[in-house]
Amino acid sequence: MRYELYYWPSIQGRGEFVRLALEEAGAAYADVARERGTPAMMRMMESGDKPPFAPPFLKAGKLVIGQTANILLWLGPRHGLSPKAEAGRLWLHQLQLTVTDFVVEVHDTHHPLGPSLYYEDQRGPARKRTEEFLGQRVPKYLGYFEDLLKGSGGAWLTGRRLTYVDLSLFQIVDGLRYAFPRRMKAFERRIPGLVGLHDRVAARPRIKAYLASERRIAFNEDGIFRHYKELDT
Repeated sequence: MRYELYYWPSIQGRGEFVRLALEEAGAAYADVARERGTPAMMRMMESGDKPPFAPPFLKAGKLVIGQTANILLWLGPRHGLSPKAEAGRLWLHQLQLTVTDFVVEVHDTHHPLGPSLYYEDQRGPARKRTEEFLGQRVPKYLGYFEDLLKGSGGAWLTGRRLTYVDLSLFQIVDGLRYAFPRRMKAFERRIPGLVGLHDRVAARPRIKAYLASERRIAFNEDGIFRHYKELDT
């Protein structure tokens, strides 16, 4: 099956968590808006009786699946990126939903008053929100995953086999390094396990090839992870 991934063509955003899973799986897929333009994506969003609310969404045959965590829940068992047992799949989905919560908080560092306003219209609140985020929320989230990794008994979050949550945590660490390089450099001493996980994911052959390819969109100031020097203090 050749999948169709629908997401904005110029940012990594939430779609990147799905791209990483597809790349690791070696799955054939079309990144539709990048290949055919945004109108092709918008037409899909406006068709059918069960349209997705927003991208990303994945088309697999006649099936259309929306929401990042929901897409990964479906892809995982089909590509060896999640446990076979139901309990393990639900646990992994729970962890991905926690990643989703964290991604919302990352976004809110630069848009604390809402996405309809430009960053320049909310610089003051953004600085206040970011300080609380870096001082309290990052240690809480990454500390949680660091502890899970230490207790996993293997190289990956749930043990000896890589899952889609490991790929997502790679993206989290990579994105935070881009957005807050100074603060993350100091903080990473507290999460050596996650740093090692990030490096192991980056070294996997398919991920390494993807990161070096044009398919990997560069971080930029239109996505979720944005670097504003005044916030990285």
